[in-house]
Amino acid sequence: MKKEYKGVWTIAEVKEGKINSVSYELLAWGKDLAEKLNVELSSVVLSDKVEEIESLIHYGADKIYYIEHKKLAHFYPDIHTNILKNMVEELKPEIILASATTMGRTIMPALAAKLNTGLTADCTNFEIDEKTRSLIQIRPAIGGNVMAKIKTVTKPQMATVRPKSKQPLEKDENRNGEIIKKEYENEIYESKYKWINFEKDRSSEQPIQQSDVIIAGGKGIKKPENFKQLQRIAEKLNGAVGATRAVVDMGWIDYSHQIGLSGKTVSPKLYIAVGISGAVQHIAGMSSSKHIISINKDPEAPIFKISDLGIVADATDILPLLEKEIKSGDKNE
Repeated sequence: MKKEYKGVWTIAEVKEGKINSVSYELLAWGKDLAEKLNVELSSVVLSDKVEEIESLIHYGADKIYYIEHKKLAHFYPDIHTNILKNMVEELKPEIILASATTMGRTIMPALAAKLNTGLTADCTNFEIDEKTRSLIQIRPAIGGNVMAKIKTVTKPQMATVRPKSKQPLEKDENRNGEIIKKEYENEIYESKYKWINFEKDRSSEQPIQQSDVIIAGGKGIKKPENFKQLQRIAEKLNGAVGATRAVVDMGWIDYSHQIGLSGKTVSPKLYIAVGISGAVQHIAGMSSSKHIISINKDPEAPIFKISDLGIVADATDILPLLEKEIKSGDKNE
């Protein structure tokens, strides 16, 4: 009898033995889908070693499939893909989610091709079709001007999810689950690639998606020179500078700072929106921030609807005061 596709999988990421936070974000997405489908949620871990692997259970997984091998100390695309292919063909999950990181964007297309199934990249949300149990994958399209809803007609249904698009679930150390160790023959660990070295890119400033504090500017800051003021404030707060699509399109700041559907999705502890009205495309990229402070001279600006604190004022009047107070605070410490 042919085995039915059932269950939701997330692909965990491990760096130097430590579980990457995107793994916990994926579990939050996966848990929502698993509960709607009334199935188990499993996390797949491929590594040479893992610290606190049980934390994946504490953050929502019912099962952990752990593949341990010295070759998995580094990321070999073909090894990872071949192991996952074997696992999927054996265990048949109906949904597989990975983060839209370098690893996820490398593995998932290759895996989908080997499994002869579909893949939707860079999703920002999901729904379940109650009649068919199909996964509805939602992602921006046409430069972020529309939200496309995509249904994969083959199994498993595969998608990558934007990092920082969802907060992890609350950690529950009382949760119990099962850790299953899978083993494969040595042949599967043979690679066409040769590991040479890893060098971290130190040329860029604070990575915006990893920042706990982001101060972002929109057209309300009036001129590109005012981004220098945002940069000084961000440095004082050990944060990063963000921007709306409008000011990026006008050439005020580089695309790497763009937040929204056609840019990056962020989820910092503090998001300060300066001169940003709150277009739907921008809000979709930062609405999961823990605390939001907005400065805008329009009291009806949509950004205020999602803000914890709103300041109705001209952004260019507030920025000098804010910078002065932050410098004053440094002296008082």
